[in-house]
Amino acid sequence: MSATYNFCAGPAMLPQPVMQKAQEELLDWNGQGVSVMEISHRSKEFIALTQQADADIRELMNIPSNYHVLFMHGGGRGQFAAVVNNLLGNNGKALYLVDGSWSSSAVEEAKKLAGDAQIDTLNIVDKTDGISRVVLPELSEIKQDYRYLHYCPNETVDGIEIFDEIDSPWPIVADMSSNIMSREIDVRRYGLIYAGAQKNIGPSGLSIVIVRDDLLQYPQLTQASIMDYRLAVKHDSMFNTPPTFAWYLAAEVFKWLKAQGGVAEVAKINERKAETLYGFIDSCDFYENRVASANRSNMNVTFYLKDESLNEAFLAEAKAAGLVALKGHRSVGGMRASIYNAMPLAGVEALVSFMKAFADKHAG
Repeated sequence: MSATYNFCAGPAMLPQPVMQKAQEELLDWNGQGVSVMEISHRSKEFIALTQQADADIRELMNIPSNYHVLFMHGGGRGQFAAVVNNLLGNNGKALYLVDGSWSSSAVEEAKKLAGDAQIDTLNIVDKTDGISRVVLPELSEIKQDYRYLHYCPNETVDGIEIFDEIDSPWPIVADMSSNIMSREIDVRRYGLIYAGAQKNIGPSGLSIVIVRDDLLQYPQLTQASIMDYRLAVKHDSMFNTPPTFAWYLAAEVFKWLKAQGGVAEVAKINERKAETLYGFIDSCDFYENRVASANRSNMNVTFYLKDESLNEAFLAEAKAAGLVALKGHRSVGGMRASIYNAMPLAGVEALVSFMKAFADKHAG
């Protein structure tokens, strides 16, 4: 049977060795005679798993000791609300940079909870010629005292990634759901990083929060206890029963990343995958990408057939070739290949080979 490559934007493919290990351990984890889904989250065995996961993500991302790592419910959308409730308080203001669909959704949630008066926004994408370009503002010229600046460095729907560091006079909150651990970053530049797990970490439902000590002193809005960062810290992310199987899979993904040589080595592979796919798109008149080269996502490659009447044929033939989940988001159309950490280079090469054959077959 030929290989199937899953290009879904999320829930996304997990590393095959992790899935195989989970399969082997499904009914008997760690010699317990039961599944990891069936044991107490407060058992010494599961606590050891959580402690190792914490140590591993700290090593992978070089997280300083004055940051807490939280394993929480609710995915990225849950954190849209949690950030506001934990950091904004009744009288605080925040600045949201908008570069695509998910940053826009974060703004909507923030305004729903805090009101328009507390949330300022800046659109940082220019599309005047049909090509999306990120134009970062000069933040030092803004005469406003914000509690935090929020942005999304990788927009999965739009295929936009911000590689430049943002110089902010206020603490930076970053939604890294789709590019966490895909390349090295300096965690110290951020006040808070959050990520839904279902791209580069594990299954959906889990979210990772990395928060600096001083932000936990900010005044809060009234909120549900389950999303309270302070309670999560106090109870080691176990104020209530956590998503144990998702935590287990995340822990295995962290081990797999370490076995690959860590984030620096994985980043090299990610760059090669992205260069391979974008290079072919740029060289073939049959396809086009609509993002400026400096802002093209390494994780989510969006592209369009110049003859969009062939879209359904492309998707059907791709699926028959074992290349699945290539349809672009309904809001932007076209195609999207999500090539997160777990996607091997062979998957991208198979996609390029198919795209070339499809173009040769249907051109003219």
